[in-house]
Amino acid sequence: MKRDNTRYKVFGIFLLSIFGFMVSAQQSGSQKVPLGDPFILYSEGQYYAYGTHGSDGIEVYTSDDLQTWEGPVGAYNGYALHKNDVWADQWFWAPEVYRVNDKFYMYYSANEHICVATSDSPLGPFVQNKKQAMIQDEKCIDNSLFIDDDGTPYLTFVRFNDGNNIWIAELENDLMTLKMETLRPCIHVSQAWEEEWARVNEGSFIVKQNGVYYMSYSANHFKSPLYGVGFAKAKNIMGPWEKFEGNPILQKPAGLVGVGHSAMFKDKDGKLRIVFHAHQSNSEIHPRCMHIGTVGFEMEDGKEIMTIDDDFITPVLK
Repeated sequence: MKRDNTRYKVFGIFLLSIFGFMVSAQQSGSQKVPLGDPFILYSEGQYYAYGTHGSDGIEVYTSDDLQTWEGPVGAYNGYALHKNDVWADQWFWAPEVYRVNDKFYMYYSANEHICVATSDSPLGPFVQNKKQAMIQDEKCIDNSLFIDDDGTPYLTFVRFNDGNNIWIAELENDLMTLKMETLRPCIHVSQAWEEEWARVNEGSFIVKQNGVYYMSYSANHFKSPLYGVGFAKAKNIMGPWEKFEGNPILQKPAGLVGVGHSAMFKDKDGKLRIVFHAHQSNSEIHPRCMHIGTVGFEMEDGKEIMTIDDDFITPVLK
């Protein structure tokens, strides 16, 4: 008697489809957030992550808990900032977003120039009413805002006059115009760990602790597995800046490589956190992915230093 296998085939296809769905869902649930040069803004109970990834602008992702993220969810087809609304049409890198007086300011690099755009929402769209770079006649990258206790705004950024090195200048009250007469150098390649590949000090970010300014920064080429994070201190924000002799404070943690271009933020509990990227794997650089650690301060040999906890989290997409 010939056996009818039709129902068995249908059942087999059903099982395979269920298995495929489960695998797909599992892979989707464990997909890392694909952001290089990441930055996290916490505003009104919501976390917003921005970074280098999209070719046409800056994407944004959202989260309630830092661990699980959705996106991209920007106002412009996933983009918080799109090239149609701003100067330049390529190389949108290293965004940082700040809320000041109910307006959101995005500082970012485009076509190797520093720029700033504004929006009424952290989701965008961020636009430039005057489409131009902050410094039109010089290539610079990695601009980062710091507003001091007295309300004075400053911008740190990378110039290319000694490899990649970090400078600082005051801003006008519009938070968009540099006071070029205040421009001062901060740090440049000067420690042995920074000379593995290329002359690079970049990705600066400043916090203030007990009246002292701490600047985190990254060194080595971003393609290097030894890309890492160090810090420098200053009693005056305009310098001089002194690097920590024990740098780097973050390099190849728990198997990650290419770790760097960090930014700091306070989470919903007031804890100081640091967000940074790492290479996709030991063999692949892109897409670089976002990771989050915890920042601390402790005494060492009578001096206060910045530390980064090795117990980081690796956020995933829903």
